[in-house]
Amino acid sequence: MKAMVIKGIINLEKNREPLELVDIPKPVPKNNEVLIEVNACGVCHTELDEIEGRTPPPRFPVIPGHQIVGRVVEKGKEVKRLKVGDRIGVGWINSACGSCPYCKEGNENLCDFFVATGRDVHGGYGEYAVVSEKFAFRIPDHFSDVEAAPLLCAGAIGYRSLRLTNMKDGDTLGLIGFGASAHIVLKMAKHLYPNSKVFVFARSINERAFAIELGASWAGDIEDVPPEGLNSAIDTTPVWKSVVEGLRHLKKGGRLVINAIRKEDIDKEYLKGIDYPTHIWMEKEIKSVANVSGRDIGEFLLLAGEIPIKPEIEVFPLEDANRALIELKERKIRGAKVLKIK
Repeated sequence: MKAMVIKGIINLEKNREPLELVDIPKPVPKNNEVLIEVNACGVCHTELDEIEGRTPPPRFPVIPGHQIVGRVVEKGKEVKRLKVGDRIGVGWINSACGSCPYCKEGNENLCDFFVATGRDVHGGYGEYAVVSEKFAFRIPDHFSDVEAAPLLCAGAIGYRSLRLTNMKDGDTLGLIGFGASAHIVLKMAKHLYPNSKVFVFARSINERAFAIELGASWAGDIEDVPPEGLNSAIDTTPVWKSVVEGLRHLKKGGRLVINAIRKEDIDKEYLKGIDYPTHIWMEKEIKSVANVSGRDIGEFLLLAGEIPIKPEIEVFPLEDANRALIELKERKIRGAKVLKIK
């Protein structure tokens, strides 16, 4: 099968083609796994983190990609729920131990044996992929393959982030950064909390205009002061400056949720500017988001189908995966980027 692979950690400032197109054997599913013929796979900032060495080390060489949509073409003998021909999706969670306290509570995202799609096992930047049946999810019929792909990570992690804000209808929500995940969160928040205002903080004029187009109440730069304080905020950026600025805008008892696997070190010095009375006092909180659970993906797909949420997408052929990643690195974003495999 054809696939794009990462062979090692790469400096993207020096190498603009971090992925290599290869031809490798088609994978074989284990007893509890299904083999998927991949039709589409979303492109995520986590792929940049893998390439540039910010995540736990991948199993090089590895096929990245964890927003997979395709059809079951083969299944292991222990698979009961799925059948050949089913259209399914796969997110960041590929498997977990199933027996630790976290797994038993439905928090597989915290399992010590969490296996990440496209990092610990091969992902969706290829023609076929395998996944544990437990973490394969049926896709609602009214989404096309390319529309469904961003829902599996950008949407699901956005859903978890929004859930962790503990916001109520009428609260003011801040979205810091406005890429694939945040634009879905905006649509979700407007549906779930119709009396709430959503303020967007983004670096580029185009991102701010896009946010207003999608219904944001206000949009400004990261350092701009919003019309009123925030009950909660979700930071989806790779930098620290946005965390410090976000804390500044929180109301008393507000919560900032950081939706990022890793932060880059380019502006770590910015953390020295944290002032306790300004940024932390009055019971402000910071909460990180670690991976996603099966519950997040399953619940979000149902919600996305009910609303329905249609993500804004840019489609690339598999062979153009490097271009999609470089555009993501350079913040040339309008919604989500998706590879069309079949």
